[in-house]
Amino acid sequence: MTTLSAAVSTRRLLVVEDDESIRATVGEALRSEGYEVLAFADGAAALNLITGEFSDPFDLIVLDLMLPKLGGLDLCRELRRVNNTTPILVISARDSETDRVLGLEVGADDYLVKPFGLRELVARCRALLRRSRQTETSAPEPQSLSHANLCLFPSECRVTRDGSDLTLSPKEYKILELFIQNPKRVWSRDQLLEKIWGINFIGDTKTVDVHIRWLREKVEDEPSSPQLIRTVRGFGYRFG
Repeated sequence: MTTLSAAVSTRRLLVVEDDESIRATVGEALRSEGYEVLAFADGAAALNLITGEFSDPFDLIVLDLMLPKLGGLDLCRELRRVNNTTPILVISARDSETDRVLGLEVGADDYLVKPFGLRELVARCRALLRRSRQTETSAPEPQSLSHANLCLFPSECRVTRDGSDLTLSPKEYKILELFIQNPKRVWSRDQLLEKIWGINFIGDTKTVDVHIRWLREKVEDEPSSPQLIRTVRGFGYRFG
């Protein structure tokens, strides 16, 4: 195994991978960087640990898609249902664009195709942790953000409409949060892809249109004649 330079860190990582060799190699590589690493072979056991009453939180989750008992995609959905902030790095032998897009759509923050180099894996983990730390040390979030009949609670990753909770996917939530924070601003599809999906997203702008349509169905009185999320022809979308 390639020797990797050690880095001082107290970050707590979870690796969920059913292949014993990969699980051991990835765990060793991350521990050599100074991280505390726990590893599980199946999705159900990992979910039970994460959602357990006395479980300490993880700073990053490295997640395979092909898992016994509870598949990686289902695990990712469940994790995002209970936790919308912990970075998730998917590692998978599935390398089609559809697979990568699906992994990102259900809540993953990055997607790494097997076989991969340990240096790249560590670099991606560092980048996700660095981004997470910057978010943690940024200015305190407001208790709530409101627009019309919508109220968004950043610390809870929760949105209400007329006082009732809305069920939003992680991407829908992030789009709405960006819109409410920037009323009247026009966003191009490429800008939204970069802001919400990240600069490394592999896909086309139709992904934005699909999510906007889903979001309109949840926040608009008449989704076919939107008054909140408006289309600006030739440019993109404007909120408010």
